[in-house]
Order: sequence, then C-alpha cells, then structure tokens
Amino acid sequence: MTDYFQQHIPDAETELIYDNPYELLVAVILSAQCTDKRVNMTTPAIFEKYPDVKSLSEASFEELFPLIRSISYPNNKTKHLIGMAKMVMEKFHGKIPLSVNELVQLPGVGRKTANVITSVIDQQPNMAVDTHVFRVSARIGLTLNAKTPLATEKQLISFLPKELIHKAHHWIILHGRYVCVARNPKCNICGLKPVCKYYSKVVKQRD
Repeated sequence: MTDYFQQHIPDAETELIYDNPYELLVAVILSAQCTDKRVNMTTPAIFEKYPDVKSLSEASFEELFPLIRSISYPNNKTKHLIGMAKMVMEKFHGKIPLSVNELVQLPGVGRKTANVITSVIDQQPNMAVDTHVFRVSARIGLTLNAKTPLATEKQLISFLPKELIHKAHHWIILHGRYVCVARNPKCNICGLKPVCKYYSKVVKQRD
C-alpha cells in the first residue's frame, strides 16, 4: 500500500488552506462534519478579522457567529473557537501547543483534531482517524475488527513505518474522498484492487 501511494500521491497533504498553526487549528475545528471546501470558503473572512489567536480570544459570540453561520453546528463551533483562543492565551502563553495531550485540553479539540495538528505542523507520527480513514482502512483490510477510531488508529500505527504515518493519514483520506467513496466505491479506477479485501470478497464475487 505505501509503495502505491508513494508512487501515485507522493505529496499528499491536507486540503485545508492555512498559513500557520493557529489558522490550521481554526480550520480543523470548523471541519468537523463539514467539507474542507466549505471551510476554505469560510476561513478567509475569519482570518481577516481575527489574524491571530489573541484577536480571536477577544472576540464576542455575536461578532464571530455571522462569519461561520454557513458551517455545520455554528453555535458550538463559535463557542469552541473563542474558548480555544482564550485557553491558548491564558494557559499556553499565546502559542498553539504541539502535543496531543496539551491540544486535547482545548475546547473543540478531540484526539482526531490533535493528531491532525501535530502530524501536519510537526510531522509527528500521529494518525488522525476520520470517517474516511475508518471506512477505507476496514474496507481495504488495513484494520481487522477495529470497532472504534482509537482501535483503527492503534492498528494503523502498529504496522506503518513511523516516518510515513503523518503522510499516510492524507493518503487514506484522499483515497476515501475520491476513489474509495462511501457509496459505490470506484473500484474500476483503483490501483489497490490486488490487495483489497472488499474487492476480492464483494466486487469479484458479484461480477
């Protein structure tokens, strides 16, 4: 699998648009159950008005909410963004922390978000498991009976080369977003057919 992705998507990276750790953290918080495309349409206005974590920490709900009204769960995410910024200023001296244990203390930041931030910004060997990673890993056969995102994360980390984990996250996401889609996966254009559990057990049998 790694050989295939290194050949076909060597420069895989997040599709969220950002310039620094603060902007990526805001974008990832907003991206929960929302498309990256929608987030990328929304963040420029936020970053224009709140260019850094200090200015965001001073925002009011009434000021920020209109800027993210088009995002899923705008009420909660508005509160999370302001709460996150306040805690970064108060607890982390205005600097976005780059450890999973510290990041998950921030409002709106779960393990998946913390893994994204640390792997993208710092190339730490952390595997963020979203719906694409969870589905594709099980479908291809990269995981076995992994019932939770954490179980998926642990199984993937156990066999992937440490130096590729931060990139493998994006490989699997992009594969799930554009090829191994949830409904009617595009097996006809997939180069992983020879090693795919789903293809051998379902598609070949059906055909």
